[in-house]
Amino acid sequence: MRLTSPRLFLAACGLAVATLVAGCSTPSDDVASTPEQTTSAEPGTPSAAAEPADDPPGDASTTWGPAESEVARARQLVADWSPERLAGQVIVGRYLGTDPAEAASLVEDLHLAGLCVTSANVTDEAQVRATTQAVSDAVAADGRDFPAVVGVDEEGGSVAHLRGIATTFPAFQVAGTAVERDRAQGGRAGRRAVRAAARASGLELRELGFTWVFAPVADVTIGSADPTIGTRSAGTDPRTAATATASAVRGYDAAGIVSTAKHFPGHGSATADSHLVMPRLTKSMAQLRGHDLLPFETAIRAGAPAIMLSHLDVEALAPGVPASLAPEVYGFLRDEMGFQGVTITDSMGMGAVATRELPGVTALRAGADLLLMPADTRGAHATVTRAVADGTIARERIEDAAATVVALQLWQQRVAQERPVPDDAARRAERASAALSDAAY
Repeated sequence: MRLTSPRLFLAACGLAVATLVAGCSTPSDDVASTPEQTTSAEPGTPSAAAEPADDPPGDASTTWGPAESEVARARQLVADWSPERLAGQVIVGRYLGTDPAEAASLVEDLHLAGLCVTSANVTDEAQVRATTQAVSDAVAADGRDFPAVVGVDEEGGSVAHLRGIATTFPAFQVAGTAVERDRAQGGRAGRRAVRAAARASGLELRELGFTWVFAPVADVTIGSADPTIGTRSAGTDPRTAATATASAVRGYDAAGIVSTAKHFPGHGSATADSHLVMPRLTKSMAQLRGHDLLPFETAIRAGAPAIMLSHLDVEALAPGVPASLAPEVYGFLRDEMGFQGVTITDSMGMGAVATRELPGVTALRAGADLLLMPADTRGAHATVTRAVADGTIARERIEDAAATVVALQLWQQRVAQERPVPDDAARRAERASAALSDAAY
């Protein structure tokens, strides 16, 4: 098991490492180091290039969002938590049906960080609002004064779990096309449109009660041989995907919602579907660095708050083990790429990991901070609780994971207050969606 050093100590060092790693292959038109301005915002409203949130007076920010004081407060909060409470704070659960009360009771009973809402949990807008409010109320009733992780897979295109309720944006491939048009024409309108679309989508999701979005997709697709990602990716060119991903991360950040770059270290090169089996990624480290890792490098430099780990068998790092369960993969992400934010697994109910023995415990020991959607949420909570109580998961490791999640939620709470949702968020989202398509075509 890899026990990381405190992340506040590593933050500055991690950023330096990430910059060195990215320096060999950073695209010349990458947005990561250049603030973007836009003239598309309506009068009297913040632009799509809203400034980063101000840290509390006399405080400094981490490389992934929270202020140092928020990280310190989070560590203090979790220090005396019971194994049951710690286990809950590292799980984003799944639930069955459409009853907001069922979702709320699961969160309160198990002290869950939150829930992922899927299309199977949704009927109409009023029911979605009732669900997100119930989950938020459950966290408050549980004595927590920071927000729940109320997450949704809302990438655009084919992955839109709020279809008919929230604006369905184009597939992320369209964002890549807009970026490529920039390159061809020597402009920046495309990436600005990507950023504005992410911001508008994030604000609309916040207006519905969500605090997290499981996007953007940072994978670089290999085209028709890729059965899983396809148009969910910004494209086949790593530079294009890197620029689009960084633009989207910044847009979501400007909206005050937590984004999640996925699926590390790159599902777009896999020729099998991890919903069914564990795909093998046979590339060398040099090949990964020159292709799949580039969008994640730029996302980290753009301030990505969370990165989702895939269930790929990455032979160059941890042969035969899903990346989400492999200490070597988390170690590479932290120590080589400098990422200090929240690491979240892909859904733990997927075929690549669901049948393994104690996958949640293994992922947490390896370095995961959040387990996404275990196949059996109550069972997973009980298993993790026992593992913490008997020392299978070290107290230091579980506290580190829980505190990192809490710190990010404290950040989300602060920036949401600083960046109010406009009354016409849905209309603005529709316009931003259309503008993204216009920028591409």
